[in-house]
Amino acid sequence: MRAKAIVLLGAVSILPLALSACDRGSPPAPEQSTSALDSPPSIPVMGPERPILAFGDSLLAGYGLEDGESYPARLENALRARGVNARITNAGVSGDTTAAGLERLDFTLKSQPVKPELAIISLGGNDMLRSLPPEQTRRNLEAILKRLQGEGIRVVLLGMMAAPNLGKDYAAQFNPIYPQLAQKYDAVLVPFFLQPVIDKPDLLQKDHVHPTAIGVEEIVTATVDDVADALPKKTGPKQASKGR
Repeated sequence: MRAKAIVLLGAVSILPLALSACDRGSPPAPEQSTSALDSPPSIPVMGPERPILAFGDSLLAGYGLEDGESYPARLENALRARGVNARITNAGVSGDTTAAGLERLDFTLKSQPVKPELAIISLGGNDMLRSLPPEQTRRNLEAILKRLQGEGIRVVLLGMMAAPNLGKDYAAQFNPIYPQLAQKYDAVLVPFFLQPVIDKPDLLQKDHVHPTAIGVEEIVTATVDDVADALPKKTGPKQASKGR
């Protein structure tokens, strides 16, 4: 709890800057994570391609980072280094709230050339920074998870926590959203996505909110196993002679 408190207090102290940094007009456009194609992993990938959708806000979009340094791009590399033939589409949009994410979800899903096997969801941080009602955040996130469940797409839910200055009542309503929804919709939960960097200023950009490229690597290291385990297990084809 101490680490979380230290980090969140820092995030709160720069609230105006963070809101400005997350404005939709300022960050670079979302990227397709193709870095693994440019730098083949030393370990050959195995099996069929595994399409993954990274859907969320600036923490996925790669705000303030160079091409190939975003969380989805580095996660793709890490998965491929483990022999997983991952292809991650980065559908992160800086400034997105849960409402904005829900609004564009259908279009995003229909735009995928292949149905994703897994969706990585990072939304809610901007809701919290704007002190939006937690019940609104819950309602929007639940609609997103329900939609993905209906499509048969597994989910990794990247959790966020409320800043202390928003008060105990707000935290009591906001913080349980992620574990409760993850349990209800059988999603894999990362309780606090920024935990690996939040109390380490050298791993954060000048806004003290977004991770640096090295910070992204730390987050990837902490979460890659969760993502790999969340991928649906592939089963071999049934024996053709069985039942004949």
